[in-house]
Amino acid sequence: MFDTLDNIKQQIKKELKLKEAVFSYPPNISLGDLSLACFELAKNQKKNPATLSLELASTLIKQPKLKKYFSEIKAVGPYLNFYINKSYLANRVINNVKRSKKHYGQNSLGKGRKVMIEYSNGNTHKEYHVGHLRNVSYGDAVNRLLSANGSKSIPVSYINDFGIHVAKTIWNWQRDKKYEESPEDKGYLLGKCYSEASKELAEHPEYKEAVVAIMKSIEGREGPSYILWQETREWSIRYFDSIYRDLGIKFVHIFYENEFVEAGLKLVSELIKSGKLVKSEGAIIANLEKYGLGILPVIRTDGTALYPVADLALAQEKFKKYHIVESIYVIDLRQSLYFQQLAKICELLGYKQKLRHLGYDVVTLPGGMMSSRTGNIVTYEDLKTKIFEKLTSETKKRHEEWTNDRVRQVAWNLMVSTIKFEMLKVSPDKIITFNIEESLRFDGYTACYLQYGYARLKSIVRKEEWSLFAPPVDTGKLKELKEKELLIKLARYPEIIRLAGEKNNPSELTKYLFELVKLFNDYYHEINILKAEPKLRRARLALIKAVAQVLSNGFNVLGLKIVEEM
Repeated sequence: MFDTLDNIKQQIKKELKLKEAVFSYPPNISLGDLSLACFELAKNQKKNPATLSLELASTLIKQPKLKKYFSEIKAVGPYLNFYINKSYLANRVINNVKRSKKHYGQNSLGKGRKVMIEYSNGNTHKEYHVGHLRNVSYGDAVNRLLSANGSKSIPVSYINDFGIHVAKTIWNWQRDKKYEESPEDKGYLLGKCYSEASKELAEHPEYKEAVVAIMKSIEGREGPSYILWQETREWSIRYFDSIYRDLGIKFVHIFYENEFVEAGLKLVSELIKSGKLVKSEGAIIANLEKYGLGILPVIRTDGTALYPVADLALAQEKFKKYHIVESIYVIDLRQSLYFQQLAKICELLGYKQKLRHLGYDVVTLPGGMMSSRTGNIVTYEDLKTKIFEKLTSETKKRHEEWTNDRVRQVAWNLMVSTIKFEMLKVSPDKIITFNIEESLRFDGYTACYLQYGYARLKSIVRKEEWSLFAPPVDTGKLKELKEKELLIKLARYPEIIRLAGEKNNPSELTKYLFELVKLFNDYYHEINILKAEPKLRRARLALIKAVAQVLSNGFNVLGLKIVEEM
């Protein structure tokens, strides 16, 4: 795709005969649009950086090849500051956005690279809470960033439907008939059953043997507990599917732990024979201490399987069936050591494919940490209901003339966008404190603020009845400083997509979109758009359309639903 700023940077490097160069953006546009640090160049030429920048500024501004790009080149201490020609910038940026449309900002850096990204690894028989929402939102955004940067990305989910938590829930469900008789959605109800089971078992450890017996019955695939597991598992899966539909999440495939336990146990036997796994005090472990990775338990002393059993078999399935070069796992930071251990075992098995863990920190409430075992959580259902009700009320206040269906649709799209944006606007390695009231503000770093800015853009375009028969747009008319700020920001979108992709950090994009909307709002309040003379009005509307397109593209990469009118 067309990248205005990258083209300009290449021209500068070519003129200065540089293979690499460190560019930055001055904090104030009055200081220039683009800046080049001269430290390395001065070091190579054994000159003072400030002296060299003065020499280069006076030389470069005279170069015929650079005249069309820059109106001025200034030396500011050890930096070369470049002022991009307004007419060139406006013409290139607006036409590039217009030509590329929804593809603007995409690149082919990852062309030919086939990767699988695994996320939303929920547990059947447990609650789906705000912590899971961070996983699914982050995973989906990284998947979209991989695609935007040219990789062939295969999004999958892996559901833990066979662990000890399942046995705890089945045990409690069998002993307390209130769950069976409850009118609530049974997929949702299983989470409550699990929380109560965890509390009961903590107070009465003597019940543990009954839970282990249920676990063995499920693993053996026989008996009443196994039959109940089959039924309750389907409730959870249907519940998860409804959440994915709500959020607009789609997977190429969903794997389930129970599908890989048998193959995993066979693999464990092979690994014991080859000495890669060993028996230790009745358990089976991987001793990875010589690699600095400690001990990984694989089979419990009671003979039941732990996570690595199915995870190793699944890794084999991914590598053999899908022919990927990399398998990415989106799991919280606390699992970092586990995935290093898993990657080492795969390496010892002879696999060359890369196994990479993308970690993220926890989601907390203003009142503190959450836990499924204690029931101290905000479930997806609770969060969705609270946000949707508040947004429905707010939308009705603003548009009393709208039908209920229209109000609900706008409120729904805002609700989905709000949940995802709150999960993405914080860097993955930082804790999120989810505050519902703050998330719904229309004047802060929120989805509502972004969506309101986008809706305002669309309303301006709708008010102007210019047609396909209008004369060509003269982008050279865009001479205001605010217009140049917007154009520079639009030109930076492709590099933001690259940066967010390289760092696997969607918050780089959320911050960019917030800044873009803020620039537009300032422009809207200071510059007359629709009352300008016809040629200038068309140029400004072309700029507005470009801003709307880039916002739409960015929303799509983040997986946000778009609201055309608010």
